[in-house]
Amino acid sequence: MNILGWSHHARVENLNAYQVGGSLHLHPDDKSLFDLLEPIEDASHTRDRKRSPPDSACARGTRVEVVQKVTTWSSSDITEPDEPHILWMHGYVGCGKSAISQEVCRKWQLQGRPVASYFFFRGAADRSRIWRLAPTLANQMAASVPETAPSVRAAVTSNPGLKNLPVARTSVAMQMQCLVYGPFKTAMERSPMGSLGGRPFLIVIDGLDECEDKDETQDLIEGMLAFFDENPLIPLRVFITSRVEQHIQSRLDVPGVCLFNLVDHCSDDDIATLLDVLFENERRNPVVRAYISEHGEWPKAIDKALLIKHIGGSFIFASSVFKFIMGLDTASDDSKTPMDRLPLALKMNPGLDGLYAQTLALSQHLPHFLEVISTIALLEEPLPTSGIAELLGLSTYEVVNVLVNLQAIIQVPGTDNTPVTLFHTSLRDFLTTQSRSDQFFARPCHHARLFLRCLRLKLMYHQHHSASSHPLSRRQPAAVYALRYLWDHLFRGKHSLQTSELDSAVQLCREILGFHPGVLDPIRLLAYVIHIRANRTGSLVDLDEAISLWRGAQSSPHMDRLSSLSRLGSALQEHYQLTKTVADLEESISLHHEALELEQAQPSPSGRLSVLIMLSRSLHDMYNQSHALPHLQEAIAHCEELLAFHLPVRNKYQLEIMSRLAALLRALFDVTGQEVDLPRIASLKAQALIDQNQVIGLENISPYNPLGVLSD
Repeated sequence: MNILGWSHHARVENLNAYQVGGSLHLHPDDKSLFDLLEPIEDASHTRDRKRSPPDSACARGTRVEVVQKVTTWSSSDITEPDEPHILWMHGYVGCGKSAISQEVCRKWQLQGRPVASYFFFRGAADRSRIWRLAPTLANQMAASVPETAPSVRAAVTSNPGLKNLPVARTSVAMQMQCLVYGPFKTAMERSPMGSLGGRPFLIVIDGLDECEDKDETQDLIEGMLAFFDENPLIPLRVFITSRVEQHIQSRLDVPGVCLFNLVDHCSDDDIATLLDVLFENERRNPVVRAYISEHGEWPKAIDKALLIKHIGGSFIFASSVFKFIMGLDTASDDSKTPMDRLPLALKMNPGLDGLYAQTLALSQHLPHFLEVISTIALLEEPLPTSGIAELLGLSTYEVVNVLVNLQAIIQVPGTDNTPVTLFHTSLRDFLTTQSRSDQFFARPCHHARLFLRCLRLKLMYHQHHSASSHPLSRRQPAAVYALRYLWDHLFRGKHSLQTSELDSAVQLCREILGFHPGVLDPIRLLAYVIHIRANRTGSLVDLDEAISLWRGAQSSPHMDRLSSLSRLGSALQEHYQLTKTVADLEESISLHHEALELEQAQPSPSGRLSVLIMLSRSLHDMYNQSHALPHLQEAIAHCEELLAFHLPVRNKYQLEIMSRLAALLRALFDVTGQEVDLPRIASLKAQALIDQNQVIGLENISPYNPLGVLSD
């Protein structure tokens, strides 16, 4: 097609063109759709599974029947209004859900059919959150179904906030509607989509239970069901896999969803086929080859049958047991042969906890073992061995020395620059649950150590950066990690920081601020750490300095200003507790009101929760000073709103809110004499009394935004 007519010596740069329905849409000088959407590159079925887990794939000849059922369902025409558009495959840990998702995507790609996919993975930074799901799927959809690209581009161009970067501002249901469902529907209504080949478009969402945003996960499902209710014949299917968790099951176990219990399809035949493939590949092992030459078949049929029965249908256990037998997870000086290890494997606890404990015990005696293992369990994003070493102040060989024995459960790359990853996220669950892991428990206090190490790396970066202008890509991975996740580890480890550690942190923060005086982030960081120390020691000098620093951090954009206003208000309320200066309390209330106004302009549920908790404290104190009924009524209203938030059961802030509301209602009764609230007061007190010895920490406020960190 000649789009330049009779032009001569013409040059066109940065031209994006889409041909849809016979019309050519030109976008000169535009960003690419990839740059506009900023999708996660390593979340789809095309990712490098060695670098971006799960490293799951169906072994040759396994899961054939299950994969066939899924592909038959997903490729069939939708001809009836009540036909389900969603297939939910659920099953226990290690039964092969991700491998099946990967195989379904591979089959579709081999057949030339368009498919978009997203593999959630807990502990893999953005891949464990829901906010990047829609942009990532939209990018894949636009590439494989080009008829949808113009509408996707129009949506993200007119509303860049749909990307939810750098802060989540749009609900996931709205994201999916604007970036995925809407563009697909528009393209379908405009003209037949040749790229579909007369078949439905398939979206695969794997490991939905690994998404940390539970409320938003429900929002995603409800929005999906609503869209299909309104568009019952649209040629779009969604294949979802997950464990059975209440927040997912309660939304997907409905008539509009096709249910598939994978547990009913975990056969010993598939495990036998997997073991045949694995053992066949090891016949080149010189020890195995020599044994077979001398003694005949290995493993013998009876041993293999016992092994299959012992594995009990778990593919992850089968893979790990095989690695144990072949010595792929043991030190080079281990004298046992595969034949020696086979009887030992038959005695292994078939539950994954037993496997994890037995494997970890191989390195337990080594220097830095618990430090390395705890770091891998608590990292916000995987690091290579060199990055782990740099973060911990160790040598790379010391990290490798710990990990070399653990390759049955931890994926240790062959190079120092490829991330170390877990074979399955259930290992992270094991390591972070003390009742399961016992001596291998990754204690939350390790976050405090990681925070201090991140601070040191941040200081080293600023020291280097003052004499060099190397771009981000030239930095070491641990330095990049430290700059990105320092606040996260501070949030999670602040209660574990000892006084001496706080002193070190304050000194490091002062040095960092010295490189960039007046810059917002170092000011907030120093203010925050000094504020923690003031809370810990009761130092009025520290609290005064924190207040001064928070005042200096107020002239900043919305999200930072919201945080600094709220923190300053909190510090002033604490200052009032020490000095009983009413002016502190008045200013605290004023600042929290201003923070609420900012939050209303750009909604942030976690930000609102934090502000309301602190505002209700200040209003309660002010009522005790002034006995002014408006302060009492406002405090009650905020506590009522706080109880409507979905806080974890027996959360310590929930208990504080219940106790405060009971006290406020009692004060209102003393003023008005109305008995209508007396039963409620009794109920709140009773519930708080029951739960007061079973408190857990607040975990559902985003750690990335320091506003979420509340004072004790």
